[in-house]
Amino acid sequence: MMDCFEAEKVISQHRNNAIVVTAETCCREWPQLSSTPLDLPSRTAMGKAASFGLGLALALPARKVIVLDADGSLLMSLGSLVTIANMAPPNLIHFVFENGVYRTTGGQPIPNAGKVSFTGLAKASGYPYTYEFDKLDSLEKTIETIMNQTKLTFVCLKVQTRRDPSTLPIPSAAQTIARYSEFGKTAGLS
Repeated sequence: MMDCFEAEKVISQHRNNAIVVTAETCCREWPQLSSTPLDLPSRTAMGKAASFGLGLALALPARKVIVLDADGSLLMSLGSLVTIANMAPPNLIHFVFENGVYRTTGGQPIPNAGKVSFTGLAKASGYPYTYEFDKLDSLEKTIETIMNQTKLTFVCLKVQTRRDPSTLPIPSAAQTIARYSEFGKTAGLS
């Protein structure tokens, strides 16, 4: 398994000017790697990052949208996989960090941990491209291909977490509101 933060580093180095929607622990880790108006945390909407990313991808078809989702978060809204595949925005890349636990809320195991195939669920839902990695070097070798896909893409990253999320800063509500306001101006929405 790869380190969660190291995988995020690889993504950050190849994101270019993509919008990045973060869920759960990624909301705390991603700001250590990137701080642009195009970084949108969805930390208070567990299970909704993928749906939010879908809306952005449909509204802004000329811009790449990357969702950094969590396995526990995705489980809370599995139907979103079918909805996203049905709409199939070619500019959306959906990463899921699979660690088998609800890391943000204390490390409780997710239902069916280690038995469910998130990649299999994405394929069965109709995602045209799916990838699964458990080694960082494999992700590094394939990241350019992933970022250059011209169809909806799903990437499952089997990760272990070494950092306690409680040691990472949580953006305040005011900071989050300011970030969304900045995003609106940057994306030409306001």
